[in-house]
Amino acid sequence: MKEKITGINRTLFELETGILIFGVICQFFALAVKDHGGYSLGLWAGIVTAMAGAFHMWWSLDRALDLPQKDAVRSMSVHNIIRYLVFVLVVGAIAVTKIANPLSAFLGIMSIKAAAYMQPFTRKISLRIYGEEVLPPIIEEPANGQDR
Repeated sequence: MKEKITGINRTLFELETGILIFGVICQFFALAVKDHGGYSLGLWAGIVTAMAGAFHMWWSLDRALDLPQKDAVRSMSVHNIIRYLVFVLVVGAIAVTKIANPLSAFLGIMSIKAAAYMQPFTRKISLRIYGEEVLPPIIEEPANGQDR
């Protein structure tokens, strides 16, 4: 299992871990409302959508890094629009069909933002699984810019 987890990009793992932790925390509050089934279903639909969005963000960024600058900017813009359209479609479909609470689905999707803020905490989890990260030495540039 550890080999499978460490095969995942470390930053993506930290983000997805944060999304899941946020979902579990919100689930406790969803149980306190009258329609906890609808709120829970919406929340977890949003959490799954956020996790797919996080993976798509990592995938599209990884692809864009291999492109020339102009193409990379265009590619990232297109993929951002696709991701946001999917988020809107998921919340819209939930609102139209009334199978779950659309506000809790939106909360689940916003877990991607909360997970980014939880990074110092999820980093500690990542260190336990991946171990210390070995970074290459920092390349220093001259402070006065005379070597140009």
